[in-house]
Amino acid sequence: MKKITLVIPAKNEILSLRQVLNEVKNFEFISQIIVIVDSQNDNSIGIAKEFGCTIIIQNKKGYGSAIIEGFKNAKTDFACIFNADYSFDPSYLEEMVFKSNTYDFIFGSRYGNKGSSEDDDIITLIGNYIFTFMSKYILKINLSDILYTFVLCNVAKFNSIEFKKKDFRFCIELPHQVNLNNFTYTEIYMNERRRYAGNKNVNVLKDGFLILLEIIYSFFKKK
Repeated sequence: MKKITLVIPAKNEILSLRQVLNEVKNFEFISQIIVIVDSQNDNSIGIAKEFGCTIIIQNKKGYGSAIIEGFKNAKTDFACIFNADYSFDPSYLEEMVFKSNTYDFIFGSRYGNKGSSEDDDIITLIGNYIFTFMSKYILKINLSDILYTFVLCNVAKFNSIEFKKKDFRFCIELPHQVNLNNFTYTEIYMNERRRYAGNKNVNVLKDGFLILLEIIYSFFKKK
C-alpha cells in the first residue's frame, strides 16, 4: 500500500490531539504526520513533539492557510486533511488510499447513502444541506457533502492550485477548483464521530455567510 501524509490543523487542540495521534500512530501506510499551528505558543506543540510529528507554524492565519501550508511540506504523493478534534475516524483511510489508485481526490461524505454524523446539530445540518445543494446545482460539484474536509488529495495536483481563500471558505474552494481543473474525484460515505472535547472552531453565522458568498462569487467568476 502506498504511503501517505496526514495534514492536521491544530489550533490549541490539547484536549483531543493526543487521542488522535494515538489512534493513527500504528498505521503503517502513514509515513508522515504534519501538525500545523498558528503560533509558537499553541498548546498542541508539546503533544505533536511527543509523537515525532513535523510541526509547522503558519505564516498566515486561517483554517485554509493551515492546510495549504501543510501540503507544501508533504513528502508523499498523497496526503489527507485530518482534523485534530477526534471527529474523523481513521478506519476509513485504507479505503481512501485504495481509491487513490483511480482518483486524484477522495472526499468523505456524512450525508450520502450510509453516511452519518454524531457531531452535527440542527443548524449545521441544515446549513450543510443547503450549501451542498447550491454547490451541486450552481457550481456543478458532484458531491453529497460539500463542507466535510476529510479529503485524501494528490499532493502535486493540490499544490498546483492557486488557492485564494485562507479561512473556512477553503472548504468550498477546494472541491470547486478540483472540479474546474478536471481532476478526477469521488466520495466515500462515513460516520463523523462526536468531537472528543472542546468547541467547534466554526462561527456558524459568520462562516456560514462567508461560505454563501463564496458560492455566489465562484458562480459569477466562472461565467
